[in-house]
Amino acid sequence: SVCVHHIATAARVWRTVTTWSPVAAAFNARVHRRLDLFHQNVGLFGVPELSSVGGFEVVQDRALQETQQLVEKACRCPPGVQTVEIFDKLSDSLCRVADMADFIKVAHPDPSYREAAERTCINIGTMVERLNTNVDLCKSLKDLLENEEIFSKLDPETRRVAELFMFDFEISGIHLDKKKRKEAVNLNVKLLDLSNQFLMSCHMPNRIEKRALPEHIHQHFTKDGNYIQIGGLNADAPDDLVREVAYKVFLYPNENVMHILEELLSCRDKLARLVGYESYAHRALKGTMAKSPGRLYSSEIELMPWDHPYFSGVIRAERFNIEPSLYSPYFSLGACMEGLNGLFTQLYGVSLLAEQPSVGEVWSEDVRKLAVVHETEGLLGYIYCDFFYRPDKPHQDCHFTIRGGRQLEDGQYQLPIVVLMLNLPHPTQSAPTLLSPGMMENLFHEMGHAMHSMLGRTRYQHVTGTRCVTDFAEVPSILMEYFATDYRVISQFARHYQTGQPLPQSMVARLCESKKVCGAADTQLQVFYAIMDQVYHGKPQNRSTTDIMIDMQKKYYGLPYVTNTVRVFHLNQIMLEFFLPIFFNFQNRYRKSLLRHYIWS
Repeated sequence: SVCVHHIATAARVWRTVTTWSPVAAAFNARVHRRLDLFHQNVGLFGVPELSSVGGFEVVQDRALQETQQLVEKACRCPPGVQTVEIFDKLSDSLCRVADMADFIKVAHPDPSYREAAERTCINIGTMVERLNTNVDLCKSLKDLLENEEIFSKLDPETRRVAELFMFDFEISGIHLDKKKRKEAVNLNVKLLDLSNQFLMSCHMPNRIEKRALPEHIHQHFTKDGNYIQIGGLNADAPDDLVREVAYKVFLYPNENVMHILEELLSCRDKLARLVGYESYAHRALKGTMAKSPGRLYSSEIELMPWDHPYFSGVIRAERFNIEPSLYSPYFSLGACMEGLNGLFTQLYGVSLLAEQPSVGEVWSEDVRKLAVVHETEGLLGYIYCDFFYRPDKPHQDCHFTIRGGRQLEDGQYQLPIVVLMLNLPHPTQSAPTLLSPGMMENLFHEMGHAMHSMLGRTRYQHVTGTRCVTDFAEVPSILMEYFATDYRVISQFARHYQTGQPLPQSMVARLCESKKVCGAADTQLQVFYAIMDQVYHGKPQNRSTTDIMIDMQKKYYGLPYVTNTVRVFHLNQIMLEFFLPIFFNFQNRYRKSLLRHYIWS
C-alpha cells in the first residue's frame, strides 16, 4: 500500500542519514525542538536582555554609557599602547551591539524585533559618527602618532590599528571647522537612514494584478489575493514568457526606491566633497588596495536580458549533460557540511561541532549552531547557520559578523560570533535538503567568510576577520570556490543520500568544464555593474540614475535595455576582480601570515 511504501522509504532514508557524521546529521535531519518550560530564555546569541524586544534599548544604553566612560579615559590617557587598546575597546563596545542589531533587523521573523533592531542601528550609528568628529578624542590618538619615540616602539599590529583609527577620523572630516564637522555628522546620520531604506526596499517583491498575466503562468509565482508577487528573476525557468514577465515586473522601477537612490547618491557626493574628496568613489576606495578609481572606459540570435542565465544553463546542460537534478542527490546539505568539516580539518586543524542552542538563543527553530574547535588551541568561535527559506527573509546569501574577536585584558580571547544566511529549501520527510552545484559553491563561498572570521585572530577587533580592507575581504571566500570544484575535495564527501555511492569523477570533470561556457558574458555583466557603481559615485552627472544606467548598459553590456526596468540591487559595494597567481601553504602561510598579518601591510 501507499502507507507501507511511505514508511519503508522513510525508514530507508533514516538509516542512511544516521550513517553521516554528527555535523552532517545535524544538517540532514529535520529539527524537532521540544517546548522547554523549565529552562530560562537566554536571549538571542546568549544575550539575556534580548529575550524580549525591550532588551535592545537596554543593551544600547549600556553601550552608549560605556562609550562615554571610554572616551573620557582615552582623553586622559598618556600616549602609548593603552591609547590604542582603549580605542579598540570603544569600537568593540559599539560594534557588538550595532553588528548584532544589523543582522536582526533583516533576519528576525518578528517585525517588532526588526523594528527595535533598526532603531538601535541608527542610534549607535549616530554615536559613531559623532565620535569620528570628536576633536579631543582625535587629539589623544594624534599625540601618539606624532610621538615618534613612543610610536616606533609599538608592535606592527598596534601601529597599523592606530593608523586605521586616524584614517576614520580623516575621512569623517575631523580637519573641518566646527560648523562643517556638524554638517558632516548630519550627512552621515542621514546616510545611515537612506542606506537602510534602500537596502530594505531593494529586496521587496513587486506585485501585479492576476488578470494582467496569462493564467497558465500563475503557478510559477506567489499568489497574494488578487495579486501575483514576483520576488526574483526566475532565471532558470524553461518558459521564456515566465522569464520575461519576471524580469519586467521584478525590475519595474519603484518611484519611491528611485527617489531614495537619487537622494542617497547626492548625499554621498555632498559628504565626500565636504571632507575633501573629488567624489564618493575616491573616498570609498582610499583605504583599499585599489587606492582610487581606475580608468573605466575603453573602447547571432537576438537575446534579451532575461534569456542569458537560462540559455547559458541550456548550453551547459546540452554540451556537458549538466542537469542540476543529476547532481543534487550527491550534494545533500549534510554531505556538504561534512565535506567542509573534513577540508577545514586538513587545512587548518579545525573541526565543526554541532551544538544544541539554548532556549531563546536563536531567532528561528531551524537555525543550527556550530562550535569551531582547533585541535590544539581549543574553541575558536561560533557560527550560526541560518540556511533555510522563510517568508520575509532577504533573498541573498551573506555573512554577518555579530561579535569580532580580540585579546581581552585578562589574557583571554573574545571569541568571534558570525551568522551565515542562505535561502535553501527545507528537508522533507523523504529527503534531506539537496543542493544544486551552484548552491554548493555558494555554501563554500560563505563558509570561506566564516573561517576568515574564525581564524583571523587579531589582537584588536577593529581589524579582525572580514574587517580588513574591503577589496581583500572576498579573497578567502573566492579561494573556497576552487575547492568546491576540485575532485580531490568533492570525492571526500559527495555521495548519494540514498545509496551512498560517490559522485563519479566524470561528472565532476563535466561540471568543471561547463563553467567555461559563457564565462565572458558573466564577466561582462559584472563589469557593467562595477562601471555603473563607480559612475554613480563619481562626479555628478546632472541626469537621472536611470538615464545613467541606460547609457552604461548600451556601452558596456551586450544585451539591450528593457524599457521601464532598473537594476539597483547590485550597488551594495564597488565590485573588484581578483587574480590569484599562487596558492598558499594554507596551514602556515595562509592562516598564520595572510589572514592575520595582511592588515599590517
